[in-house]
Amino acid sequence: MKRICVYCGSNAGSRSVYADAARELADVLVRHDLELVYGGADRGIMGVIADAVLELGGKVHGVIPKMLCEKELAHQHLTELHVVSSMHQRKTMMAALSDGFIAMPGGYGTLEEIIEIITWGQLKFHDKPCGLLNVDGYFDHLLRYFDHATTECFLREENRNMLLSANTAVDLVRQFENYTAPKVQKWMS
Repeated sequence: MKRICVYCGSNAGSRSVYADAARELADVLVRHDLELVYGGADRGIMGVIADAVLELGGKVHGVIPKMLCEKELAHQHLTELHVVSSMHQRKTMMAALSDGFIAMPGGYGTLEEIIEIITWGQLKFHDKPCGLLNVDGYFDHLLRYFDHATTECFLREENRNMLLSANTAVDLVRQFENYTAPKVQKWMS
């Protein structure tokens, strides 16, 4: 693995624990010689993780749609900033640049991004690891939902297990290093 895509909020959230986790993840990425790919903004958790990786001497690749760039949301000090014309192009480029995907706490956009990329993995469009950094139990309800979907036979257990989860960045990156995509099909009989 060379680059990890991190999906996270353009807001800071209500508690400092989220920014602390972003700085911890930045430290783990840099110590593992992993470059950051993210949404290119300079604010919220997005700005925190980008700034932290840069401060630690790491490389940061941002991908931002032109309309957001024009609203002065783009981080101006990245290793590389890609300006694209749409959100679809943003997600496609982020996926192409990355060797794995982590979702941190965030809102609709963060959830949509990790769900789409894990679905791409389930459909065998890629075999890269996908995971949730479950900061202070932020994703507990979502993980229970996926367990319920498995119990109700909407997900195969092998496909459910494709979405990794850990409470700390170091544990999640360790899981990424040992990840092997399942050899099963999405469809159930």
